[in-house]
Amino acid sequence: MKNPTIPNRLMLEEDMIPKQWYNIRADMKKKPAPIVMPQTGKPATQQDLEPVFCKELVKQELNNTDAFIDIPEEVYAYFKTFRPSPVVRAYRLEKALGTPAKIYYKFEGNNTSGSHKLNSAIAQAYYAKAQGLKGLTTETGAGQWGTALAMACAHFDLECHVYMVKASFEQKPYRREVMRTYGAQVTPSPSMTTSIGKAILEKHPGTGGSLGCAISEAVETAISNEGYRYSLGSVLNQVVLHQSIIGLESKAVMDAYDIVPDIIVGCAGGGSNLAGLIAPFVGETLRGERDYRLIAVEPASCPSMTRGEYRYDYSDTGNICPMVKMYTLGSHFIPSPDHAGGLRYHGMNPILSELYQDGILEARSYLQSEVFKAGQTFARVEGLLPAPESSHAILGAMAEALHCKETGEAKTILFGLTGTGYFDMKAYQKYNDGDIVDFVPSDEAIRQSLDRLPKIDL
Repeated sequence: MKNPTIPNRLMLEEDMIPKQWYNIRADMKKKPAPIVMPQTGKPATQQDLEPVFCKELVKQELNNTDAFIDIPEEVYAYFKTFRPSPVVRAYRLEKALGTPAKIYYKFEGNNTSGSHKLNSAIAQAYYAKAQGLKGLTTETGAGQWGTALAMACAHFDLECHVYMVKASFEQKPYRREVMRTYGAQVTPSPSMTTSIGKAILEKHPGTGGSLGCAISEAVETAISNEGYRYSLGSVLNQVVLHQSIIGLESKAVMDAYDIVPDIIVGCAGGGSNLAGLIAPFVGETLRGERDYRLIAVEPASCPSMTRGEYRYDYSDTGNICPMVKMYTLGSHFIPSPDHAGGLRYHGMNPILSELYQDGILEARSYLQSEVFKAGQTFARVEGLLPAPESSHAILGAMAEALHCKETGEAKTILFGLTGTGYFDMKAYQKYNDGDIVDFVPSDEAIRQSLDRLPKIDL
């Protein structure tokens, strides 16, 4: 029943947590291009991917037809420890900006991992346990995903080996220690523990690493050890599926109060949180039911959508993983270690890439000094310290709200606050001390990486 009284925090009842995930691909007339195996140059099959991923997750990865997929009972039960998450009206931010816009954010940081990542981690760990596996390997950049998977593996009594991007490993020791507290083995990447890590270090001695490097090491470890599979926290379609719970909850509670967002904004690294947030809304757009402005915000230091190309590329720097068609800077692109704002992956999720290519999704990039300033503003007026990644979305939402101030339009804006920044204090310290560096890759550096893309055209 519609409630005329709208509170500051919009919350679903516990028994209204969605019991199914939504698969965007079912409503896409033009599906994302198929995953391609590098060994054959042909589309990947279930059998091709099972040595790397859990069987059930491979089915989800390749499923382009089923609009809704049941959430397993054990996963749903775990969700109840931190879901539903609130949609919050940012009244004080609106007042500070002097905008007629109404600003809402979906807060996903109310769990120990501090971010939305637990939504997919608990699902992936469940499927690994159900398959009778021993453990999972993964990579992590800023550390949210590694923390989430460590928590999920501890819950299901699985071993967890995390390759953490070296720059983050050194910048965020407390995030590393949370992972270890939950039982994970954490290795800075690139490392000397894998053949791929050794090769990368030989070619790039002293490198701060990248997510592409860490993925290569995690995959090599998974396929080299019996009873292990690899787990990825973003980019893949299966992860977008799991993260759709963010958007499903958002839409359900906003519908309950007759609130319709005009603009939806999310930060974009690999793309899973943004895709999850916009999932049911873009579904309406794809079905011709309603139009929304959907905006992806990425860092200027790793601008895969705004400066990359829509091409087939490797998912990892070591070039051992399947290839996907996505907006990419090239798998050999390594962001500057001075970039402290997260979102360091060289490519974008295939679903979002296709939506961007088709003009359904917009994209923009910002300097990290601008991003941290927006995060600081939000913290001071709203009282919650955002993760640097989330601050990209905050800045995007603020830019839209300020545009409304200029035009006098009272638009309704929804953005994703993906997590808290309490493990990112070294980055905030650099900003507060005036030491944040605005690194922007040159056209030449991006071109050199793009020139190494595989020659695939399907």
